[in-house]
Amino acid sequence: MAPIAVSMGDPAGIGPEIIAKAWALRRTEALAPFFAVGDVRAVQCVWSGPVVPIAGPQDAASVWDEALPVLSVHDAGTVTPGVADVDGARCALHALEAAVGLTRSGAASALVTGPVSKAQLYKIGFTDPGQTEFVAERCGIARENAVMMLAGPGLRVVPITTHVPLAAVSGLLSVELLVSKGHATARGLQRNFGIDQPRLAFAGVNPHAGEQGAIGREEIDILLPAIARLCAEGVDAVGPYAADAMFHPRARQGYDAALCCYHDQALIPLKTLYFDCGVNITLGLPIVRTSPDHGTGFDIAGRNVAEPGAMVAAIRLAAEATQQRARHAAAGLE
Repeated sequence: MAPIAVSMGDPAGIGPEIIAKAWALRRTEALAPFFAVGDVRAVQCVWSGPVVPIAGPQDAASVWDEALPVLSVHDAGTVTPGVADVDGARCALHALEAAVGLTRSGAASALVTGPVSKAQLYKIGFTDPGQTEFVAERCGIARENAVMMLAGPGLRVVPITTHVPLAAVSGLLSVELLVSKGHATARGLQRNFGIDQPRLAFAGVNPHAGEQGAIGREEIDILLPAIARLCAEGVDAVGPYAADAMFHPRARQGYDAALCCYHDQALIPLKTLYFDCGVNITLGLPIVRTSPDHGTGFDIAGRNVAEPGAMVAAIRLAAEATQQRARHAAAGLE
C-alpha cells in the first residue's frame, strides 16, 4: 500500500506538532506509513525529533523507520507557533491541494488533513465552507453528495447541515436532501467500515422530535417522508427520535450512524464522548479522506502540550478504510 499523505494544515497551529507526535507513536500504535505535506520548517520549529525532507511519496518508505518524511510544497515564511497569517494560509492551501492530487493519482493511498484556519484562508480567496467541500470539488463530486461523518470508537454521527446559522437549518432541510444523505451514509458505511446492512437513526429537529407537531412540523413534513422513502429504497432507517435520548449507551447499540439535522446536534455528543480521538471522515469521495476532529489550537501551539490522539485515530482510520475499500472492490461490490 502506498503511504498516506497528511497535509499539515496551518503551519502556526498544532498540526505540525501532532503529526510529528503521531510519527513518534508509529510503532506502539501500529500506524501505516505516512508522510507530511507542507513546510518542513513548521515541524522543525516545534519538534526536536528526526525529520527528513523527501522529493516525493516514493521516498517516504526509505526514511519511515528513522525519521518523519516531509514533502515541502510551499514556503510558509516565518512560522511563529500560535500566530496565524496569510503566508501560513497559503502554505496550508498548497499542502491540501498537493495532498489531494497525490491521493487521487494513487501516489498516496489516502488523505489525512490537518486543521486549518478558515479565517486566514478566506483572506486569500478561499471560497469553500471547509476542507470537506474543497476536497469534494477537487475530486469532481458535488458538495451535496459528499457526507461529513464524525466517528469515535462507539459513535458515528452525520450532520445533515453543517456550517450554517441555526436559524437557517429548517429552511435548508428537504426530503431530497435527507434521502441523499441517507443513501450516501449507508453506502459509506458499507465501503469504508464493512457494515453490510447499515442501520441509520435520524434525530428530530425540535425538542422531543416535535411532539407530533405540537413543537414544530419538520418531523412530520420532512423527516418522516424521507425515512419512509429510504426504507422503500432498501435502507434500514428509523426515527425521527428526540435527540436528547439518542446518545446514551443503550440507544447507541441500536444504530450504526446517527443523522442529525444541524452541526451541534451531531458534534456535541461526539466531542463529549471522544474529544481526543474523534475523526472526521468524508463519505462519497473516490478517495479516502479523514481528519482529526478538532481545530488549529493556536492557543497551545508551540508549547508541546497538544494531544496527538485524534491525529493517530485519523491516520489509523484512513488505513483501515483504504483496506476495507479494497476488500469491497475485490468482492465486486463497487
